[in-house]
Amino acid sequence: MPRPLIAAVLTAATLAAPAQALDLEAMTDAERAAFRAEVRAYLMENPEIIMEAVQVLEERQAQAQVQQDLDLVQVNAADIFDDGFSWVGGNPEGDITLVEFLDYRCGYCKRAHEDVTRLIEEDGNIRYIVKEFPILGPESVLASRFALSVRAVAGDEAYHDTLDALMTFQGNIGQASLRRLAEGLGLDADAVLAGMDSDAISEAIAETRALAQRLQITGTPTFVLEDQMLRGYVPFEQMEIMVADARDD
Repeated sequence: MPRPLIAAVLTAATLAAPAQALDLEAMTDAERAAFRAEVRAYLMENPEIIMEAVQVLEERQAQAQVQQDLDLVQVNAADIFDDGFSWVGGNPEGDITLVEFLDYRCGYCKRAHEDVTRLIEEDGNIRYIVKEFPILGPESVLASRFALSVRAVAGDEAYHDTLDALMTFQGNIGQASLRRLAEGLGLDADAVLAGMDSDAISEAIAETRALAQRLQITGTPTFVLEDQMLRGYVPFEQMEIMVADARDD
């Protein structure tokens, strides 16, 4: 039985039990058997109470998760919004900040990229920060190192173009494919590839991973919208509503 359902059944059982019989440790074997029979009979006659209890439990857990995320964002705000090395796009002076932890090999990140790009372009007043968070294997790490090296060699605009290119890239990521990608973007491929193993890039990725660990982020994409944590893919329409709500707060 799933843990939420077990907890819900226990909640329902407690509600169904007579007040004088709630101390299970103090019961005799006969009293315990009678209690179990009474609870079972009650639940069989009122099975809907189990689903009601599950719903209450899930709502409480969701509320607890939201509060925990709010606390995590507050404690780590400086590293989330102003770490000094993450790329800042969109409108750097925007009134709303959207942070994305992403992995170029993540299918949901690729799916979200089009929505995020549209949101930023149509809104025009969103500050967008990218956190390179490669967690899906060696090819993910190569892709992030490549993007960060592009930025170091050719600047922020080239990084933005590379972000777009990597998010739409299909196929295996390796030295040869990255060289072709760099050349296709008109970059100095030799310089970009040579810079991928720099200490600065290693430190940036390590710091982002440490931040993600503190925020209890285990998957991509994960967004931070002002003080909210959005874990997983969020469709354009929903994100648009959340941005409007964040402005109203």
